[in-house]
Amino acid sequence: MAADGQVQPTRSDPDLRVGSEFLGGPAGEHQRAPKFWTPLRIILVVGTVVYWIGLLRTWPCMANNWLSPDRYEALCYSDIPVLYQLRGIAEGYLPIVDWPQDGQPLEYPAFTAVWVWLTARVAALFGSSGLTFYLVSATFSYALFLVALSATSLTVRGRTWDGMLLAASPAVLLASFINWDWLAVAFTALALLAWSRRYPALAGLALGLGIASKFYPLLLLGPLFVLCLRDKRLSAFVRLFLATLGTWLVINIPFAIANFEGWSYFFRFSAERTQDFGSVWLMLDKIGLGPGSDISGLFALLSLVVLCLGIALLIWLAPTRPRVAQVSFLVVAAFLLTNKVYSPQFVLWLIPLAVLARPRWRDLIWWQLAEATYFVAVWWYLVGTDSGEYGLPDEWYAAAIAVHVLATAALAGVVVRDILSPRHDPIRTDGNPSHQDDPGGGVLDTAQRT
Repeated sequence: MAADGQVQPTRSDPDLRVGSEFLGGPAGEHQRAPKFWTPLRIILVVGTVVYWIGLLRTWPCMANNWLSPDRYEALCYSDIPVLYQLRGIAEGYLPIVDWPQDGQPLEYPAFTAVWVWLTARVAALFGSSGLTFYLVSATFSYALFLVALSATSLTVRGRTWDGMLLAASPAVLLASFINWDWLAVAFTALALLAWSRRYPALAGLALGLGIASKFYPLLLLGPLFVLCLRDKRLSAFVRLFLATLGTWLVINIPFAIANFEGWSYFFRFSAERTQDFGSVWLMLDKIGLGPGSDISGLFALLSLVVLCLGIALLIWLAPTRPRVAQVSFLVVAAFLLTNKVYSPQFVLWLIPLAVLARPRWRDLIWWQLAEATYFVAVWWYLVGTDSGEYGLPDEWYAAAIAVHVLATAALAGVVVRDILSPRHDPIRTDGNPSHQDDPGGGVLDTAQRT
């Protein structure tokens, strides 16, 4: 641990320690950096460079207005300019409230709809093209990315450098511009930060905003309930839950009143959707083992319920209480592994949770490489479905799905091992006495030492 109280990756991570020998060895115990260049500022600079290189990577699509199949060949497809034209956003419709005459409403929750509408209003100041909307969306998402990056870096005191795993992530470079996922990711990261600082109501406010942006943050309530029940901290969970519910209702009730059919469309769309890109169900279908599109949703739901029950039992029966980040990662991973769709940008949901659950460079690098493999595969598969002439064959695409599904499952397995055997947990064994229990657990940290 350095003189400033920060755990140094080159001292705590065995692989980085060996790798650092090429640069003179691990950081010294009394190493000091210039006062301005704090770990967080360095992380934000690295994240900024990676993020904007990612935007430049999409230049071929920006130059040809996302023509197909070029947008797949160049690996730069984005929903943002496409939905701008197809969901009435270009015409100034307020998503959910206004229903486009010749199309369908925006298939996202209420707060995402508000975010998209505000983005469109700002973009209208500079022009009315899909490219302008895309660039303004990217700029706003950059701000959200910095929020998520800062919150993730600060959640566990003394381990700010772990945020570099998010800042330098290949997924940030590849997947940040497909959709508006950073909105929910930022609020979820803020919720975990507020919880770690023992502000459950503030955490609930952030979590409510996250759930109003995407569905997945709702999943965190389950593990938190079981953790609080195990350690008799239900009063904190009640404050979290009430703040979450109140925030979600404040955002959603006006839309439900204004246009119930438009507001409920997201829920109907999600329920009626069949197996889709990236999911294990589509992989099974491609190799002739799928349950069929008519019942794949039922299989997905039952599988998720089974995994969630397993996580609840793990929390309750583990000899040492799991950390909040560990079970948060597991429940979101379970959702993605069983969901009817596992889009390439969904990896952004998992990265901050993975950083907090298993901050080891080696483990996150091989997982990210598997996700990058799938990222390339899905677009080249779509080249074939779009052009009908060339592209990735079905069997190769099924193999690519297996790669990213198995990689996520393997990382989840490592986290389960850390829970059952805390001597493998990178945080509980990093040498910082205050990290022996759950430094990101808020009221749960040192609650009973069990």
